[in-house]
Amino acid sequence: MPIHVELVTQAEKIFDEPAADMVLVPAVEGEMGVLPNHAPVLTTMGYGELVVRKGEAEERFAIYGGVVDVRPDKVVVLADLAESSFALDLQEAQAARERAQQLLAEGPPGAEYRQAELALRRAHLAVRISQKIRSRGSMLRILDEDASEI
Repeated sequence: MPIHVELVTQAEKIFDEPAADMVLVPAVEGEMGVLPNHAPVLTTMGYGELVVRKGEAEERFAIYGGVVDVRPDKVVVLADLAESSFALDLQEAQAARERAQQLLAEGPPGAEYRQAELALRRAHLAVRISQKIRSRGSMLRILDEDASEI
């Protein structure tokens, strides 16, 4: 029995797979593995990597906070922000990380400091996921019935 996975932000539905085999969720308590028939859970997510597996293929996403609703037959991820690992630009993420580190070293005022910290966390996660994907070489992606990328 497969599990239906939806990844949604306030702006758009990013991913929808009706027949996944497994989902790895970056819950705030730690990474949580979800298989079909999982007990219902509602928990918050931190910054981390969401992985959806279907057979040999997998989709990876950088998740920047949110909540996840796990039911026996469905996982709904309501992310504050999310990006597909295939859309991440390693050079852009590294540049963003350097800008945020420089801004933090200069000591910006209160609200700007918090924004710089968040930017640094997002950039660090994007770099880590991008490097992981590229080090593995070509990975199979989950495709919809029309064989087009979701």
